[in-house]
Amino acid sequence: MTQATSSRADSRMAPIIRAVNIYLACTVRGDRRAVLALRTLAEDLERAGHTVLTRHLLEPDVDAAESALSDREVFERDMRWLTAADVVIADASGSSYGVGFEVGYVLGLSAHSPKQVLVVYHEARRDHVSRLITGNSHTNCTTYAYRDTESLISAVSGFLFQLAIHT
Repeated sequence: MTQATSSRADSRMAPIIRAVNIYLACTVRGDRRAVLALRTLAEDLERAGHTVLTRHLLEPDVDAAESALSDREVFERDMRWLTAADVVIADASGSSYGVGFEVGYVLGLSAHSPKQVLVVYHEARRDHVSRLITGNSHTNCTTYAYRDTESLISAVSGFLFQLAIHT
């Protein structure tokens, strides 16, 4: 068994049907309590063969690292990544205008793009999550409140599996 095969076997993700590019959105400057669960999710996604375009956002020093870029450079880079992504997974647990913008941007293009969005948030933070998120009924968006890292990974795995069999 090769290292790549062994790594995929250790993933908690559903068996990969097709690898996708994922824009994993999370707050950089807001409440980052969800980052540990998101790091584990990103690791599982990568072990399953997916590409997480925004992996660096999960690092502890992300704000300092991002400050090396101008605001315009961050915007233009992120717009390129949103375009390149097959799917957007956005964590809304920590209040963030940026995450809301990214979700709205992708959903706003839905007449021209079949791109799907999964918005997740920790259920303990529900009272701090915008009702525009918790009540979202857009056909290209799924919203899920997770309890812990395992339920987050399970929800994302199921979402990607359903996406793969319907495309």
